[in-house]
Amino acid sequence: MLQPMLYSTGGDRHDTIPLVDCLGGNMKKRTLATALTLAMCTVLTMANEQEDRKKVDERLQSSAEVLREVMAAPDKGIPSDLLKKAHCAVVVPGVKKGAFLVGAQYGKGFVTCRKKAGWSAPASVRVEGGSFGFQIGGEEVDVIMLVMNARGAEKLMTSKFTLGGDASVAAGPVGRTTTAQTDALMNAEILTWSRSRGVFAGISLAGATLRPDEDDNAALYGKKLGSKDIVYSNRTAPAAARPLLALLHKYSPVELS
Repeated sequence: MLQPMLYSTGGDRHDTIPLVDCLGGNMKKRTLATALTLAMCTVLTMANEQEDRKKVDERLQSSAEVLREVMAAPDKGIPSDLLKKAHCAVVVPGVKKGAFLVGAQYGKGFVTCRKKAGWSAPASVRVEGGSFGFQIGGEEVDVIMLVMNARGAEKLMTSKFTLGGDASVAAGPVGRTTTAQTDALMNAEILTWSRSRGVFAGISLAGATLRPDEDDNAALYGKKLGSKDIVYSNRTAPAAARPLLALLHKYSPVELS
């Protein structure tokens, strides 16, 4: 009959335990350590996801505040007739100067497009490069873009496009209504404005690039999505987006032909 192998603990000859029990104990410890590690990773992942969602929600609130403040000064804001004609709107609060590289501009914001029942759920976008109007002072600039036709909206839905290259862009006018019907204004697919230190003005963002921010979209909607997957769908807008969409409904309830 086979006898179990014994493992000495260093005491007398009676102070021994079966080797299989020793190995089994080590295995249990390793299993417990693995379980604890997985639990900690899960907690940390959830905490990171909650922090990411908080940042995106705060950016949505900032976007609403930018649009609210701009439209509150109609003589120095976006002409109402242009906003009523827009197919899509992009708001990027706090574009930073030199965020990662010297002279670089970088910011995150949101795009929403008009639907039959109103404005779509917002999709997060990243804007990089270009000239955002830092010459008028300040280290941060708020940017608003209006996409004026279906072709411009389609370009906005791609994985990456360049203003002035893939889509024509022009500085938007300021005032209650559009008065100067220039060729550039009439033919531009996208009109752009920037605000820094309270100064709001139309400015060309030619050279800037826009692309979807799938990580922030994941924070909002639970999975990585492109802009088209959000604005051309029937997704419900997150609660944090309601103030921004309410403002667009207020100032642009009907799309004019």
